[in-house]
Amino acid sequence: MTKGGMVDVSVLKRVDLEAKGHSVLDLDASELARMIADKKITSREATETFINHIQKVNPSLNFLVEDRFSTALKEADEADQRIRENKTCGKLFGVPISMKESFHVDGMKTTGGLLHRRNAIQTSDAELVKKLKGEGAIILGKTNTPELCFCQETDNKLYGRTNNARDMSRTAGGSSGGEAVMMSVGGAAAGIGSDIGGSIRFPSHFNGVIGFKSGNSQVSSIGSYPPESHSLQSRMLGIGPITKSVRDVELLYNIIAKTEAAVQDIKEFKISVLSKSGYPISTATANLMDLVYSRLKDEFNAERTIPPFFKESSRIWQEIMSIDGAAGPGKEAFGDEPVSPIRAYLSELVNGKAKVHRYMSWALIGASLFKPSEKRVKEIEEFVAQGDEILDDYLHGRILIFPVYHTAAPFHGVVYKEIFSIRKTYEKYMPHVAYANVWGLPSLTIPIGVDEAGMPIAVQLISKNGNEDALFKLGELIEQEYKSYHRVIFM
Repeated sequence: MTKGGMVDVSVLKRVDLEAKGHSVLDLDASELARMIADKKITSREATETFINHIQKVNPSLNFLVEDRFSTALKEADEADQRIRENKTCGKLFGVPISMKESFHVDGMKTTGGLLHRRNAIQTSDAELVKKLKGEGAIILGKTNTPELCFCQETDNKLYGRTNNARDMSRTAGGSSGGEAVMMSVGGAAAGIGSDIGGSIRFPSHFNGVIGFKSGNSQVSSIGSYPPESHSLQSRMLGIGPITKSVRDVELLYNIIAKTEAAVQDIKEFKISVLSKSGYPISTATANLMDLVYSRLKDEFNAERTIPPFFKESSRIWQEIMSIDGAAGPGKEAFGDEPVSPIRAYLSELVNGKAKVHRYMSWALIGASLFKPSEKRVKEIEEFVAQGDEILDDYLHGRILIFPVYHTAAPFHGVVYKEIFSIRKTYEKYMPHVAYANVWGLPSLTIPIGVDEAGMPIAVQLISKNGNEDALFKLGELIEQEYKSYHRVIFM
């Protein structure tokens, strides 16, 4: 540290920057925005720190599939100049974030993980991207998904597989798997995902991060790929933040939502923790659910129960996803070639040279097998309309607490086999996540512990549209109790 009795300033500066860099990776967007505004750190320093970290860990984990690092650094310099001139504006001014690959970003590709879309460069931003940029956010890049976001594990023929940072032999979940891994290693301050079948909640649960699926039509899906092809599917889609903290979920949600969450008094809410339902659940998950209930019952009006329509939801979810035999996704997946999922699946098994990933082709085969008739679709529409009325009343002043999945992150391929089986095993494994999708409900996922292998386990807080603030408030209490987010130090 010294040269001839004098302090080596260059070494001190390097040590200081290294310490600052380490702390930046742990910061959530709310704190980083404050530090940038208060000139405790520059946007350039923060952006460089994230970029350097991504370049170090991404080759092994494969969460970021396209970057805009050069542009992000220029935008960071512009932000710093505006700060010096006291011309800042925006809740995320100068804050580097990431974006799921399925959202259009001007000048970047939206491929859906498909080989034939490898050059699909966009010339406009998705609606939510416009809002985030309008608040000063800097987009570092786009994160990996399964093909067309059509599976709960993240792997595709164009970009390959994303790995869980805690154990690379285990799944990252999907379809927002790249985004969740990005957050788990502190690759950005915050990010955005989407969820039509657990696609925010699976990855958040498996990777130990915070995730929020918004309710039916609360966040615009304009500029999200692929577009939903039926109104029943549209109601199931929820777009929302994947973050390091509940306060960041609230911050980003209120930016991208059509209407900000109205302030509520959490003390007026009943807490309904899912009781034993007869569905598979690991001992570690069951014990943590019991622990959450025992902690909450002393402070809230709490109960153990099974809510209306719980058992019906997984079947209805599958039927809705299979409307028209998933003809639209099939055309998107195969592009100009004939839609032939069986041939593609067999080709992949034989020589691994199909242009569509086996997850995608098998899902399309399942959709054709489970395709509901026109009569059945009308029955579902009527059932859902009636259920909406019942749940609107049931969820007034009530928050549900569910597990996310029956276990922590399993090895690659297990979730795919459990959900996409012709034996309809989705009926066993999907009810916890399908509920919020079928009924278009907001759901907040929060890590609360780990299993015997050290893999994260989360719960989800569910209520009706309009009760988002109550979910955030209860989420913050649980977050404080369980110290939910811990960045993975990936070497």
